[in-house]
Amino acid sequence: MAASSSPLPRWAPTPSPSRPLWRWGGGTPDARNGAGEAGAGWSLGRMFPWQRRPAVAGFDGVEVAPTKAPAPAQRAGTDVVDDPRVFLTWEDVCVTVAAGAYGGEPVSILRGISGHAGPGEVLAIMGPSGCGKTTLLDSLAGRLGPGVTETGLILINGRREKLAFGTSAYVTQDNVLMSTMSVREAVYYSAQLQLPGTMPAAEKRAHADGVIREMGLGDAMDTRIGGRMTKGISGGQRKRLTICVEMLTRPRLLFLDEPTSGLDSAASYHVMSHIARVAAREGMTVVAAVHQPSGDVFDLFHSLCLLSQGRTVFFGAASEANQFFTQSCFPCPQLRNPSDHFLRTINKDFDEEIVESSKARRKTAAEAIDILTDAYQSPAYSEKTTNRIAEMKQIGGAPFRKREQASFSAKLFVLTRRSFINMHRDIGYYWMRLGIYLGIGICLGTIFYQVGHSYSSIQARCEVIMYTTALLTFMAIGGFPSFVEEVKVFRRERLSGHYGVAEFVISNTLSATPYLAVITLIPGAMLYYLTGLTKGADHFVYFVINLCMCTLLVESMMMIIAVIVPDFLMGIIVGAGVQGVMMLNGGFFRLPNELPKPVWKYPCYYISFHKYAVQGFYKNEFIGQSFPSDQLIEKNVTISGIQVLQEKLQVEMGYSKWVNIAILCGMMVVYRMMFFAIVKIAEEVRTKRRGVKWKWCK
Repeated sequence: MAASSSPLPRWAPTPSPSRPLWRWGGGTPDARNGAGEAGAGWSLGRMFPWQRRPAVAGFDGVEVAPTKAPAPAQRAGTDVVDDPRVFLTWEDVCVTVAAGAYGGEPVSILRGISGHAGPGEVLAIMGPSGCGKTTLLDSLAGRLGPGVTETGLILINGRREKLAFGTSAYVTQDNVLMSTMSVREAVYYSAQLQLPGTMPAAEKRAHADGVIREMGLGDAMDTRIGGRMTKGISGGQRKRLTICVEMLTRPRLLFLDEPTSGLDSAASYHVMSHIARVAAREGMTVVAAVHQPSGDVFDLFHSLCLLSQGRTVFFGAASEANQFFTQSCFPCPQLRNPSDHFLRTINKDFDEEIVESSKARRKTAAEAIDILTDAYQSPAYSEKTTNRIAEMKQIGGAPFRKREQASFSAKLFVLTRRSFINMHRDIGYYWMRLGIYLGIGICLGTIFYQVGHSYSSIQARCEVIMYTTALLTFMAIGGFPSFVEEVKVFRRERLSGHYGVAEFVISNTLSATPYLAVITLIPGAMLYYLTGLTKGADHFVYFVINLCMCTLLVESMMMIIAVIVPDFLMGIIVGAGVQGVMMLNGGFFRLPNELPKPVWKYPCYYISFHKYAVQGFYKNEFIGQSFPSDQLIEKNVTISGIQVLQEKLQVEMGYSKWVNIAILCGMMVVYRMMFFAIVKIAEEVRTKRRGVKWKWCK
């Protein structure tokens, strides 16, 4: 009865004597207190050419961009902008997914979406699952995948701008990190890649530590990230760590995909509050796709883009959303989080439920979406968005300056060191494979123990060589799951412009070579001396080098498969199949002259690395040897190793065994170059598909 006599409407929030329930546009205590604070332990002015804005007296919450921003100042005699603020606008963006394999019709994901985001602001893209939040974010960031058609106009400061490194950053929903690294190591190595090479290492470390503490990860600095093998930090801490890595350079344009997923309400608030403070202090433009923000987190948003079924339900100031829903006869009930109310009203997945309306008749979610969409198209809301886009498009400016990074050699050193540590700590990549190789070496060595120099030893030596080439090289695919994770990290860092393909390929080769050398040296020595193969240090060295080259070559081949087939289970199956076909054409199971000439000999026999590895092993083993003949056929006659190679094994004797090593080395280089070319071509295709609108500049 008391409630019914109240003059306030039923949906109005109950005022509190200490603080209002929802502080529309009022900011948060943390945002107010931290608006003028400097970055912890490091001065951003040393890295960035622009000056930080001074704190404004009486600052209330996060800073809002002025209605009409002045044109950025430009230095005389240069095309570099002194005030590279980002005014992002998009008009009539439509995204369509191509038809599936079963002849279905193309699916429209986004339908004529328009909006804007300015410096110092945090724009939240909200909506139920499947409404197109991530698709819109990917479209704005230029990260739409293949098979997707995009139309519309996306501009920065009124022009189709190419993004230089450091201008933009994208925090993905998936936390792709190296599981063997600690929190401190992950951020510090990323700082060495992103921050200028002229900056002292001590300042880079101090800046990295400061960013870690800002995200509340100070207590977990020395804890490993963890993954499939070991338990590490929690999912929420991984999300904050991912944000740390991307915010090291204080980008001018920051995209966040589900930044609060996996975080509790307190952690979500502190993370978003910190991002809002940095955005206000540095003039950063932040666009975030948020699924279910709490009331305090929702207060941090300046603008709100509410989507449903790929259509705009509302776009404007977050403080006006409640009024918009009230005027459309869908008021927010008392004491309910407005964001919860918005999403509940426009969620069509459970349309048997009915949504509350101020009118007597209740409406379904589909009806509510139509009403709200039509209401947004009214001049009071849509024209306001259109006018603001027109104002932002008038802002000109020269292209942004590419921020300084570490040199090629510095990046190569950092990546090699990081990859080396990752391989050393990864049990599956190195230690387990070493144990399996030792077991195989002992098995082969004891089964073929001291084969001797009889006529039957010829066949035994060939079998040892075949099993060594086939089995030990085949087991090189055991490191594929670890390599897939490393490729995922490379793709994320490559898309963010941290380094290029060449640095990754070279560093991976340099870091993997010592491990593969040890993996082949110790088991190879056990196998070689247990079986009693040809004595001599030169023969043993050749044996180990040949085996090591085969292992490197298989890993190079698996790099290509990892790019084409990123799923590690399917990748292992594909890699095993490719190696199995190569084994059949290696010249052991079927002698070269007996292979069917179409396909199997030309070209499969000549592109199979087993051919060159086996023939190199054969030459190393039989040249200079002699064996007694088959006593059942001819007695007291010896057979030279050359006769065995030419007559029985059909080995090509026109070149030295070291040429076989050179061919294997060349094939490894070709495979690495193929990996480089595939990644580069994929980038070019992505760039051509989205036009000149977005492009990472290296």
